Amino acid sequence: MSDIESRGYANPDVLVSTQWLADNLTTPGIRIVESNEDPLLYPSGHIPGAVQIDWTTDLNDPVTRDYLDKAGFEALMSKNGITNDTTVVFYGDKNNWWATYAFWVFQLFGHTKAKLVDGGRQKWTQENRAVTRDVPSYPATSYTAQERDDQTIRAFREQVLSHVKAKKPLVDVRSPQEYSGELLHMPNYPQEGALRGGHIPGAQSVPWARAANPDDGTFKSAVDLRAIYEGEKGLKSEDDIIAYCRIGERSSHTWFVLTYLLGYKNVRNYDGSWTEWGNSVGVPIEK
Repeated sequence: MSDIESRGYANPDVLVSTQWLADNLTTPGIRIVESNEDPLLYPSGHIPGAVQIDWTTDLNDPVTRDYLDKAGFEALMSKNGITNDTTVVFYGDKNNWWATYAFWVFQLFGHTKAKLVDGGRQKWTQENRAVTRDVPSYPATSYTAQERDDQTIRAFREQVLSHVKAKKPLVDVRSPQEYSGELLHMPNYPQEGALRGGHIPGAQSVPWARAANPDDGTFKSAVDLRAIYEGEKGLKSEDDIIAYCRIGERSSHTWFVLTYLLGYKNVRNYDGSWTEWGNSVGVPIEK
């Protein structure tokens, strides 16, 4: 039994180890994707064969505050040599923070052949594994996406309002200072993006990074994760849960943990998050 399998996850196959990736760098049918908060990391050195998918320039519509549409996703896949049968393996900085965000967007379009590198960029570099500055080029493919599904794993403001009124579980994954209203963004970041500080009424505070081991960025065991989300916060696997942060990227990490590692069936990510909620007219907040 591998280390990942021994941790008791509901879906251990969604994770791969750095060793597995090192052994499969040139395996046909796999495309490695790096997604970071810092766009300068990829050109400074990346896993051989990996392409970069940037959350701002590649995944977001340049005009509308929304994600790319079906045609845009198909073009992105084609450009990166990804077919409908390609297994996409994501990794990135900050405990895979943006890698899970890209993973989540891929699920909006139904690309279920997707995995995450446990520990991400941090663990790969800590182990002194090979990196390169060479940017790969792959032949364009013909990719057919499904229409973007905004209902199953994505939540919108009006749905969050209904959640508040029904007193259903909300998970605020931001820092404690953002949750309290002391800060509008994470510590040591510019305090911008919202007019009001605080949290959505009834939301429980579970900072996203608690799900990862700080020494190497790998995920904590299922037992440890349940102790956080269920033991401390009383969440249950059958709950209808909405997670949020500031713009939906940190909460995609928590969405991944609850959905894939703990096997929760009904978790949605509110990507509008505090940037929308804290600037909206007529919605309540708590401090």
